[in-house]
Amino acid sequence: MVMIRDQLADAVDTALATLGVEVGDKPITVERPARREHGDWSTNAALVTAKAAGRNPRELAQELADHLLADRPAHVEAVDIAGPGFVNLTLSPSWLHEVLGQVIEAGTDDYARLDLGDGLRVNLEFVSANPTGPIHAGGGRWGAFGDSLARIMRRCGYRVHTEYYINDRGTQTQLFGQSLEARKAGEPAPENGYLGQYIEDWAAEMPGDADPVEWGKQRSLDDAREVLGSMNVEFDTWSSEAAIAASGAMERAVAKLRANGHVFEADGATWLRTTDFGDDKDRVLVRSDGDVTYFTPDIAYHLDKFDRGEVIVDILGADHHGYVPRMRAALQALGKPPEAYEVIIGQNVKLLRDGKEVKISKRAGTLIEIRDLVDEVGPDVARFAYLMQSVDSPQTIDLDLLTTQASENPVYYVQYANARIHSIGREAAERGVERRPIADVDLSVLTEERELELLRALSELPEVLELACTERGPHKITNWVRELAGAFHGFYRDCPILRTDVPPDVQQARLWLAEGTRIGLAIGLDLLGVSAPERM
Repeated sequence: MVMIRDQLADAVDTALATLGVEVGDKPITVERPARREHGDWSTNAALVTAKAAGRNPRELAQELADHLLADRPAHVEAVDIAGPGFVNLTLSPSWLHEVLGQVIEAGTDDYARLDLGDGLRVNLEFVSANPTGPIHAGGGRWGAFGDSLARIMRRCGYRVHTEYYINDRGTQTQLFGQSLEARKAGEPAPENGYLGQYIEDWAAEMPGDADPVEWGKQRSLDDAREVLGSMNVEFDTWSSEAAIAASGAMERAVAKLRANGHVFEADGATWLRTTDFGDDKDRVLVRSDGDVTYFTPDIAYHLDKFDRGEVIVDILGADHHGYVPRMRAALQALGKPPEAYEVIIGQNVKLLRDGKEVKISKRAGTLIEIRDLVDEVGPDVARFAYLMQSVDSPQTIDLDLLTTQASENPVYYVQYANARIHSIGREAAERGVERRPIADVDLSVLTEERELELLRALSELPEVLELACTERGPHKITNWVRELAGAFHGFYRDCPILRTDVPPDVQQARLWLAEGTRIGLAIGLDLLGVSAPERM
């Protein structure tokens, strides 16, 4: 499917070649202007090529405009010059009618399906946690973000494998098991142990003959699978740190690092010379007492992940900035290129209850679980709320507001647009109104501003999807579905479809516009992992 932006870009390139202007290294863009009065599309071609061509930018822009008017690309009505040399193009509504035809023809399976990844295998890890209790509500952000990013990347042509890393090796897992055992026996928790109602509840569930550490770990993982699954968050692999350690993977990784010449001994410890690859200091792999550091199993795990992806993407919390250069250095020491490791650092979620911040701590027993949020507002509201902001910005979620005003939450506004479209279909069927094949329908009658606004929003999905993928920003899809829903609600209010005074040709075109909107909403909501109900 050739998009209008590509058609216009080709026309600009042809015009520049005709004018004898060479395109240098600076990127020429064809973009939608921020303001509608500047046309439908704008290009910076004259600005970025004028200096190398020895031309005045505005004069070159005028020549470019004159050429585009003389040999007009399809749909172009007017070409204007703005500012220091931007060329603005105004198109006839026919380009939007063409978009609608493309949407209908491609459907939910193929509209806005891109090939950015070209089949590249990507391993995406997110929501890694200690199996020491339920996942708190703040962790839900990583689940919603990671799963939606995987969906976006898959639609953009990547083969994505998702993973959950279980941090089940170390003292915290042991302390958790001891805390359950103590509570089961009616004794106080051990020093630095875990407290809270969930310890009471889970200890009561635990069989008397169970191994507290293993039972507690499995109970935590079962809870994580269930609650994340209720939010449509799924993982292809659940990788255990303890299992990796038991498999000999750490020893194999250290042996490979040693064979590559990057391991040395000092002060009785085994070190990795990460400074060879830009780290600020070398890192200990094995302490002088023979115990490995946390870094060693992490290296082994990342090496293992390359069996499931050519590129590794880790989604980490705000306190992991220092982790990135050392892991990238370790992977380079193992022979992996630096671009094969990508890290997305997210910011934390602040939860408010009764206007006050809720401190989240499994150890202290202060815990609002994802389950609490999902039970109160539903998985769709919870997931949509997590995806309304860029993950690299701190997020505040007012639990009371989300609970008491769930019906006014933006996800309701979006889902209601989808339900309205289905209600139109049901009403049309009751009245005996059938949509004719789109090839037999004159879409050129769609000229009302509300209709065009809806078509413009629909046409933006491929561009928004591309940005959401390249910039790792699912919130861009969230913003887009909200805009599309808003445009549809305005269209629904001002452009009647089934009213008896609507001309048949207009009615048919509007029925197809509603169907195109349904397709767009279905795609967008699926990328967000949110349901598209037919009734509300």
